[in-house]
Amino acid sequence: MSRVTFNNKGNLFFVNIKQKVDDYFKENNLSPSGSFKLYHKAIVLYSIAIASYITLVFFTPTVLISLALCVILGLAFASIGFNVMHDGAHGSYSNKEWINKLMAFSLNIMGGSAFMWKIKHNIVHHTFTNIDEVDDDIDIKPWMRVSKTQPLKWIHRFQHIYWIALYGIMYIFWVYYLDFQKYFSGKIGDTKVAGMTISEHIVFWMTKLIYTFFIFLLPIINIGLIETIVGYLVMATVCGVVISTVFQLAHVVENVDFPLPDEKTNKIENEWAVHQVLTTANFATKSKMVSWFVGGLNFQIEHHLFPRISHIHYPQISHFVKETCEQFNVRYNEFPTVLSAIRSHIQQLKYTGV
Repeated sequence: MSRVTFNNKGNLFFVNIKQKVDDYFKENNLSPSGSFKLYHKAIVLYSIAIASYITLVFFTPTVLISLALCVILGLAFASIGFNVMHDGAHGSYSNKEWINKLMAFSLNIMGGSAFMWKIKHNIVHHTFTNIDEVDDDIDIKPWMRVSKTQPLKWIHRFQHIYWIALYGIMYIFWVYYLDFQKYFSGKIGDTKVAGMTISEHIVFWMTKLIYTFFIFLLPIINIGLIETIVGYLVMATVCGVVISTVFQLAHVVENVDFPLPDEKTNKIENEWAVHQVLTTANFATKSKMVSWFVGGLNFQIEHHLFPRISHIHYPQISHFVKETCEQFNVRYNEFPTVLSAIRSHIQQLKYTGV
């Protein structure tokens, strides 16, 4: 497929929003990057993760306490991904590039690859959101059909039932299959992976090995094979369900668009910014607890329009976005709670499964 483009002539929608956002930062003398709140959150989340791991591996608590700590570790991993890695990978954690790289490296600590993520997420997903055959984030074929633009299989009629089980294995699948598939194929969806330097190759393999040592080998030595496998499955399932659900609630729900480019020109009808709004949804934006845990990813529309601005600014920016959407008659998708968004996600899976 030739490269998809957008109808950015004039680009009036985004120009209008950007002017309001720029004025907000200038008038209030604010930096678009994060503040001490992000460092505090990183310390809290990493402390929870490290304490849980040390207790599990070196102090062998009772079965119930161990299972509870595995759940907590899974939640901590997910929240570190949302809050620390995600902002770092987008370059919005700090105005210092080395700090952003360090925070993005959190993904490698958790078994993934920040190098692959930046291409898959920052470049592909954020540009070509919800465009089938281009956006790798909605390519869950053949196991799921998230839009009517994708091929229909008999198994899809049950996807609204087994979705949570599938999401549960996504973290393991990501760490031990998808990263390697991208590494050896040299492609992410329809996009070629830019040439990796020698140091990037070394980092990819070394962090995979170090992760495996601390997650599997050291626990097996200290607490046993079965206990390690069970504990890892609990942790990874919790992490996988949470991460997958949060990202799916942003793009695979009712009323969001899954547009296809024109067959002749390969161009999307709308300008890029309008496309981002129509293919994205917010949820539970009034809940400070949800916003804290998911790192502002419940303000997904604002994040897609301004990925290099830290999530701590999204509540204020959302006012400018809503105002401009009303001005240009652009639909703004939002769900009041997490549960309402999950219900809509299930309805979308029912709709696309037949």
